[in-house]
Amino acid sequence: MADDQLLQVQELLESATSALKTANALLRSITGIADTDRERHITRASSMGSMSPVSGKVVEGSFDGQNMVDGSGNTFPVPANYASKSKLVEGDGMKLTITDEGKFIYKQIAPIKRRSTVGVLIQEDGQYKILAEGQAFRVLLASVTFYRAEVGDQVSILLPEEGEAKWGAIDAVIPKHLAEAAAHANVSSRSEDDDGELKPRA
Repeated sequence: MADDQLLQVQELLESATSALKTANALLRSITGIADTDRERHITRASSMGSMSPVSGKVVEGSFDGQNMVDGSGNTFPVPANYASKSKLVEGDGMKLTITDEGKFIYKQIAPIKRRSTVGVLIQEDGQYKILAEGQAFRVLLASVTFYRAEVGDQVSILLPEEGEAKWGAIDAVIPKHLAEAAAHANVSSRSEDDDGELKPRA
């Protein structure tokens, strides 16, 4: 592809991005509804300092659970396998390097503080989620298949230590049959005393 064609493609992309931003701003002014989650990631991405220069274009942003959002509101799809294996958490700072050859290289550069919680894997509206703490957290399909998790399994997920989150990163999976076996063994290890109450065996 000739250089002038590349420049034309880049101009078209920038024009489309600008039009989308204008349309979103107009929609917000009419409806008064803003995507607060997206705005949070854009704000975090804008506050990140630039890294040392490298060959190619460098973009910094915040992981939203599925994509990287930069300070201008542009979205860059993060490979699901990379996000799953790296256990990226919503809000993690990231750097995307687009090399001169057109290769996209993602790197986690500013992980946020995390906490862990345990829930149950469910399927809702055609999507896998972890039901924990009275909330259904979305998880990447690649993570579910990577850990070979099934609906009903107990799953440990990583969440941001502070603030709200819609996505969780799968940390470990306790298969349903193992969880049930452990619960059964726990009950079997108890015996009834004279008044019918269960008590641990001595």
